[in-house]
Amino acid sequence: MSTLPNCPKCSSEYTYEDGTMYVCPECAHEWEKDAAAESADNNRVVRDAYGNVLNDGDSVTVIKDLKVKGSSAVVKVGTKARNIRLVEGDHDIDCKIDGIGAMQLKSEFVKKA
Repeated sequence: MSTLPNCPKCSSEYTYEDGTMYVCPECAHEWEKDAAAESADNNRVVRDAYGNVLNDGDSVTVIKDLKVKGSSAVVKVGTKARNIRLVEGDHDIDCKIDGIGAMQLKSEFVKKA
């Protein structure tokens, strides 16, 4: 039984070592041996206004009236956004809000529903 990790790209179990790299023979993906340890350290934790950890697919509720940039629309307090997606950047939540459309929100203005 091999103790080598599966390929992070295609999940193949047939990986092999090549110097300081792991190689997948099925998809030809190569990655550093230390990459698995680094990726665990680099996982970013996104928290809502009350400190609850947010994950992809969660539902959130807006806790403050938010003006929509470039429009006269306002996202009202209590508006629910379902099936959020966490992204990198200043606005770390990507979601769709009924009546407004696709938006990016800051996690400090939402609470986990």
